[in-house]
Amino acid sequence: MKYVLAIDQGTTSTRAILFDEAMHPAASAQQEFEQHFPKSGWVEHAPDDLLNTTVQTCKDVIKNHGITASDIAAIGITNQRETTLVWDKTTGKAVHNAIVWQDRRTAPFCAELKAEGFEAEITHRTGLLADPYFSGTKLRHILQTVDSTENLLFGTVDSFLIWHLTGGAVHATDATNASRTMLYNIRKGCWDKTICARFDIPMHKLPDVRDCAADFGTTTQFGGEIPILGVAGDQQAATIGQACFEPGMMKSTYGTGCFALLNTGDTLVSSKNRLLGTIAYQLDGKPTYALEGSIFVAGAVVQWLRDGLKFLADASESQPMAEAADPEQSLYLVPAFTGLGAPYWDAESRGAIFGLTRNSGPNEFARAALESVGYQTRDLIEAMQADGAPKDGENVLRVDGGMAASDWTMQFLADILGAEVDRPTVLETTALGAAWLAGMRAGLYPSQAEFAKTWAGETRFTPKISSETSDAKYAGWRDAVSRVLTTGR
Repeated sequence: MKYVLAIDQGTTSTRAILFDEAMHPAASAQQEFEQHFPKSGWVEHAPDDLLNTTVQTCKDVIKNHGITASDIAAIGITNQRETTLVWDKTTGKAVHNAIVWQDRRTAPFCAELKAEGFEAEITHRTGLLADPYFSGTKLRHILQTVDSTENLLFGTVDSFLIWHLTGGAVHATDATNASRTMLYNIRKGCWDKTICARFDIPMHKLPDVRDCAADFGTTTQFGGEIPILGVAGDQQAATIGQACFEPGMMKSTYGTGCFALLNTGDTLVSSKNRLLGTIAYQLDGKPTYALEGSIFVAGAVVQWLRDGLKFLADASESQPMAEAADPEQSLYLVPAFTGLGAPYWDAESRGAIFGLTRNSGPNEFARAALESVGYQTRDLIEAMQADGAPKDGENVLRVDGGMAASDWTMQFLADILGAEVDRPTVLETTALGAAWLAGMRAGLYPSQAEFAKTWAGETRFTPKISSETSDAKYAGWRDAVSRVLTTGR
């Protein structure tokens, strides 16, 4: 039996998952790591935590499953996107904590870019907006904090891991991660000289950009040589794992944040509703594009209920609490803890809850938290429809991620969207996407078309409330959002 080792380096934890020859998860190991919040709106990770949890979970899953490196055909890596690292190539040590995708410290510079009209250039070249979410402004910030940039290298998390796993032999990324930096021209398929010049970023510090299924070097850290043959940012990896290979297919992943991607094929859609054009995947040198809506807080809102308000001890308690909530209360929780993402892109807005009464308690908070995920998804879907995506009922939303396991949350999602929601048999679609890329490159896994045939649904959620009721609920949400916006939208 041969295996593929998928590394899923996420925002709050790192997982290593072994997939067998039938692409089924055979074993896994997971470690959480600390989140750092040095200032309001700032989010950081210790670089050593990212690397050490990766190495340790890989060692653990190999040992616990009783195999050796020779049993592993390839490694696939998927990672939290946009999170930015800079390290010294002579020592391998990072010169600054990783600045996480949620971090908003570069909002003033983004406002400057907008004021001078440069955002239009950014959007045309990269498909993105001038927002602190993306890596480019984070990289600029880090480079401005150091005395010398002579020996420094930049990378998103995948590049940082590849560099260390290969002993510094490979400084590379894939096209999907590159497309999230705000520095990569997704029309031409190269780092953009104009943007790098405006950001004062030396281009020789940027990694080589490769296909998602490509040779990213070899690691010997797990007892033998294992090639790294697949890389994709987490949301693109989930798109691949959900087999959304045809234009018009859509998936939404519910992890720390929520990210909906619509495959647009060869066409890079220029959104009129502040969605993002991005690369869904790149194989054999050919990019496939997607339209993406990004929500900063999804599962993180349940984490906040647990760690911040102490309303629950475990995230799994949120569903029974929501079910027990008073149905007569209409609470709206807008989880703009680090600003609002698509389609608002308001970096300065902050969270709020509306509709509180003397009877409001933890159960009502839990329900409002879970409902906020459905409301934000509808924000994205409506923006996609306005940009030409299929209308409700003409397409099915494929869902994955930790929150997708909650029947209550997925039923509310179907209700508020007025659309069918499909949950697959394999919820680990992000890791599966990375595993398939590496296994396909290694010759162990089937072609793209054959892989798509293996997708299987576990549960289909269909709407159970009227469109009038869902529209009324959604109108309340839009009113709540309007009260926290600072951009005048």
